Amino acid sequence: MTDAMQKLRKPFKSRKAEHFLFETDEDGRVATVTLNRPERKNPLTFDSYTELGALFRELGRASDVRVIVLRGAGGNFSSGGDVFEIIEPLTKMAMPELLAFTRMTGDLVRQIRNCPQPVIAAIDGICAGAGAILAMASDIRLATPQAKTAFLFTKVGLAGADMGACGILPRIIGQGRASELLYTGRTMTAAEGHAWGFFNALHEQASLQDAAYRMARELADGPWFAHAMTKTMLNKEWAMGLEELIEAEAQAQAICMATGDFRRAFEAFAAKTKPVFEGN
Repeated sequence: MTDAMQKLRKPFKSRKAEHFLFETDEDGRVATVTLNRPERKNPLTFDSYTELGALFRELGRASDVRVIVLRGAGGNFSSGGDVFEIIEPLTKMAMPELLAFTRMTGDLVRQIRNCPQPVIAAIDGICAGAGAILAMASDIRLATPQAKTAFLFTKVGLAGADMGACGILPRIIGQGRASELLYTGRTMTAAEGHAWGFFNALHEQASLQDAAYRMARELADGPWFAHAMTKTMLNKEWAMGLEELIEAEAQAQAICMATGDFRRAFEAFAAKTKPVFEGN
């Protein structure tokens, strides 16, 4: 990484959050974002939407945070938009305000997808509405057998097309399954989510957070520049044809081959030691 790039990036360890909990482990490589209104099953508000979007936008320039764990407090992930703090006010807004709101919520998904760090969602209990969208927007999803995921928008007279769901969810679980969930708003069980590929793995409640952290730590100690490139290409290649994506991956991989991490990995292999990745 050049000196100019280093100046653009800055440590993120001291950040304070107002509408959720934000903490990092000892060396700052793994950050944990905890939705923290357990008495209401961790609903989102106008303020928490705004702050979460800003957080993920800022993380794009973080020099220390390499992986993010997203979780909920108190045995639930998130019940979605707060009924009285979001849903009720929306019923009284005019179109310009409504469009500003839907663009703001969609921007949160954009920032989760665009930040270079892999995002691991640890999902227990209720994961509904906008909460299900946060899980969907994450890169990897771990859950408990008690997880109940529902895209509830049609239950309140809205389209299933919310915060990118009609574009992203079919890519995860397939068009037919996504159509069913988005039309009906029914709950997807943890077993269904695992079988359909929405959840990468299921863990008992007592071990979920440890499992999420272990995976996060493994990724954080790995070639994190290369992980960021992988995430970038996973996003970009959705809209590419075969010729374009093959060429894009050729360029991306050549960039990674020019890094010190690539050389370090070879030298460690030759010396039969474990590589230490530095992100450059």
